[in-house]
Amino acid sequence: MTALPIRGPVRIIGIDPGLRRTGWGVIEAEGNRLIYVACGSVEPPDDLPLSSRLLAIHEGLASVLSDHKPVEAAVEQTFVNKDGVATLKLGQARGVAMLAPAMFGISVAEYAPNQVKKTVVGAGHADKHQIAMMLKILLPKAEPPSADAADALAIAITHAHHRQSTALRLKVVGL
Repeated sequence: MTALPIRGPVRIIGIDPGLRRTGWGVIEAEGNRLIYVACGSVEPPDDLPLSSRLLAIHEGLASVLSDHKPVEAAVEQTFVNKDGVATLKLGQARGVAMLAPAMFGISVAEYAPNQVKKTVVGAGHADKHQIAMMLKILLPKAEPPSADAADALAIAITHAHHRQSTALRLKVVGL
């Protein structure tokens, strides 16, 4: 009988896109063990034009990616609401959030907000308080400075739990 190779930890960045605050959270996953690395948010000034805000988000995420060197990334899918203009603008921030890791050669997985909540809390309609409580249990050293950073950590945790099935799906599809 041969032993399975020992795999080292996988560094994952979760990104919660937004025009006012784009949250980011970096964890390491080793088997079922999750280790907190860092979190924060990119907050472009509100008075900047849209193009400058998108550039600031990109530059901020590029700096985080350069500093923490994740090998996998996960981004939350856009929640579509009744305000079409706001949804389009959020979609542009999401595009930047997907572009930044791709420019570093990092594959990007996407997760629906309800899937993130269900993975972290166990209920697809959990509120931000419930997510924060579970983060204290799953990542005791994490102290997210904002709800956006907490959401980004939750996205990274979701990817850590679903990354094997995501990789298998991509392999089956031939990507």
